Formats: sequence, structure tokens, C-alpha cells
Amino acid sequence: MSPKERGDTTGVLVLDKPKGPTSHDVVGKLRRALGMRRIGHAGTLDPMASGVLVMLLGEATKLGPYLTAHDKAYEARVVLGRGTDTLDAEGTVTVEAPLPAWLEDEITRFTQEGASAVLQGITAALDRERARTEQAPPAYSAIKVDGAKSYDRARRGEVVELPARPVAARAIELRGAGILEPGKLAFLDVSLDVSKGYYVRSLARDLGVALVVPAHLGALRRTRSGPFGLDVANVLDAPADALRAAVVPLAAAVRLGLPTAVLTAEGAVRASQGKRLGVADFSAPPPRETESLESAPPRPDEPSEAGELEASAWLSPEGRLVAVGKWDHDGYVVQRGFTDVPAGRGVETEEHVASGRRFPP
Repeated sequence: MSPKERGDTTGVLVLDKPKGPTSHDVVGKLRRALGMRRIGHAGTLDPMASGVLVMLLGEATKLGPYLTAHDKAYEARVVLGRGTDTLDAEGTVTVEAPLPAWLEDEITRFTQEGASAVLQGITAALDRERARTEQAPPAYSAIKVDGAKSYDRARRGEVVELPARPVAARAIELRGAGILEPGKLAFLDVSLDVSKGYYVRSLARDLGVALVVPAHLGALRRTRSGPFGLDVANVLDAPADALRAAVVPLAAAVRLGLPTAVLTAEGAVRASQGKRLGVADFSAPPPRETESLESAPPRPDEPSEAGELEASAWLSPEGRLVAVGKWDHDGYVVQRGFTDVPAGRGVETEEHVASGRRFPP
């Protein structure tokens, strides 16, 4: 059956990316496996990293900005005693230095005593990272500087210093430690739960600074991206039919990943037309709006002055995803509209345009 006859798949597919391929490579392989083009992902994983990669199929590609914003969890190995230009194991070694005696002593103590070991220096370094509110991204990153990606400039030999960006570490825990080469190389294994925009390669660099030794990221595995964890992840090489069967339907995916609201029948029509909505267009308003209604009930057509609210997914009375939107000054506005046509087709078909149903890009 051809993709056209079959109808392209729409929804979220959670993969366990192996080490080696880029996230874009995974997109290409999945396109070939499923016979469809409209595929993206929520949160890049470097080639050396493995783990949860949330793939967005068909109409779900519109969820990218929202699902990418989720916190993520990782297991990482930080190698101490050696620094690289990319801050990871795939980079060129730029500096090596012996392990400070006190650091080697603490790591040895941990291997002997485990979690009960007193590790004054390592604990202080980890506490510093737990308290971090800003982080300088690696020079080898996709962040653009004057229109050019930072890693392109770095590869040309330019000195790239990116400004610090807001981040948050919800949790960082030491899980293991050991000596790789006495006096020369050691490692710390950590688990972490962090905000969007957090670079684990930068964590490795900054831990090294705090421990007075060069460092780089030796291994990385993402264990969770928002509500999607390894427990629901699928292998990329699974048969196409198995991959399709594992796709989380669009409405179910947004219930997991976004605050939800239920539209009235009339509200669903207005949202599908991209019109501004009021509270009366919802039978179950967005969660934060419900909270403000409980504290200070507004007029029926206007919510209270709760400020700019979080984006939420708006479902029809039947449970179909109609739009993602948020409160904007004097009404709810549609940020993304979702069609009920097969996912591989255009957002606005002739039928939709003729019927007056318009969707934001």
C-alpha cells in the first residue's frame, strides 16, 4: 500500500536513539521507514548520545515548540583530567592535567564506601551546579552568532564566546565514580533533571573548573523528555508496522504534554476558524484560567487579570485536538490549528479554504 493510499501517520513516536546517528539522520531513516516526509523531533541529541528522542509525525510537527520546552532527564559520565574543544569525547583533546591528589582520594573513597563517603570537594562542585541559574553554551553548538551557527565559526578556528543563558537544574545526583588511569583520568557518573536549554557538555566543563581539573562529557543517555521516558521508547530498527502501532495519537500526546481545555461545540468551530475566543467558548477552560476563576470570577466573556497564561491544548467535545492557544490581553488566541485531514497533506486544502476554515502556519 502506498503512503497516499495508506494515509500518513499523525502523532508522537518515542524512540531510543542509538549512539552514532545525528537526530537528523534519525528523521531521514524514519521518513524512509514510514514512507512520509512530514517528520520532526522535539529536542536534539548529539551523535554520541543515546536515549529518548521524541519524534513528531504529521500534524504533530506543530507541537515542536511546546514539547521541546519540557524538562529533560539524563545519565551522564564526566571524564576528569582531559579537556576537548567540543567538550565531549568526540572532540580534539586540547588539554590534559594530572588529577589533584585530594580529588583522587575522594573518588577512591567513594569506590570503597559508596554513598556514605564524605566528599567535601565533589559535593561542593555539585552543589554549585545545582544552584546554577545561568550557563554558557558550548562554542560547538547550533546557536547562531551574526547569522552563522556557532559550531561553524568554531570549526573555522574563530574564538566563540556565547553569553550565558537562563537554565535550571531540578536535580543533580552522583551515581558513581572511579579511577580510569591513576593520577591521570577519573570519572563521575551523574543523573540530572534539567530545564530546556541546559547543555550537559557545559556541566562537564563547569564541574572541571570547580574541581580544578580539565573535563569533558564522556557519555550521555537521555532517560526522559517531558512525560516521555525510556519505558515507552521504541528501537529505530523496528518494523514499520510496529513503529506505526507505537505512535501516540495526537490528542493523547497533548494530554500528556500540555495543559488541556475542552471547547464547546461552537467554540470548536470558532477555534478551527482561527477566531479569538472567550471563556464562554470552553466547557472546561484552561487549567490556570480555572484557578483564576475560583479566586476572582470575571465577567462571562472575560477572564480575570491573571497575566499572560501558559499555552494549552484545546480539544473538541469529542476529544479531537483542535488548536493550541493561550490568553492574550482580551481573549484566547489560536497559536497552532490542527486539521483533521491526513497528516501528509497541506494545512489548508481547497476544501478547508472554501469552507472558511483557516489555520495559523
